[in-house]
Amino acid sequence: MARTNDADMLMEDDIARFFDETEPAPAVDRNEKAILNVDEPSDPGVHDEWEDADDFPGQLAVDVYETADKLVVKARTAGVSKSDLNVTISDNILTISGILSSGEDESTTAWHIQECYWGEFSRTIALPVPVKEEEGTVKAELRDGVLTIMFDKEQQDQAKVIVVQ
Repeated sequence: MARTNDADMLMEDDIARFFDETEPAPAVDRNEKAILNVDEPSDPGVHDEWEDADDFPGQLAVDVYETADKLVVKARTAGVSKSDLNVTISDNILTISGILSSGEDESTTAWHIQECYWGEFSRTIALPVPVKEEEGTVKAELRDGVLTIMFDKEQQDQAKVIVVQ
């Protein structure tokens, strides 16, 4: 069976053989290393592309909905102060960015679980309907960790009926 140089992954042709009904699947040698072996460190260089993950800001989850006269964008931004938020709109493209500071205790010697995202975040959204972008027509509010942005919708001309003769 063809294997990569670290014998941890099946090669593409081996995977194809598993799904090919005309050729029996190759036998797996139980003495080979397990694919998920947590006792051995991963080979250096295997995940080099992950090392640059800090160069990409985290994504911000949003809800976007509309009422009869408003378009509303909501985002959970718990732990972000108003001064660390940047909200811009241009040509119906909304960008929300900021920094989520962990307030990490400098005496921390080891992490046991770290699931929360800390650092820069950014989200750019093409708004689904035309909105008024002028000052005074947009309201942004940060309350209880939720950023709510409300836009007045542009009034669309009603479709005009064209009589076919």
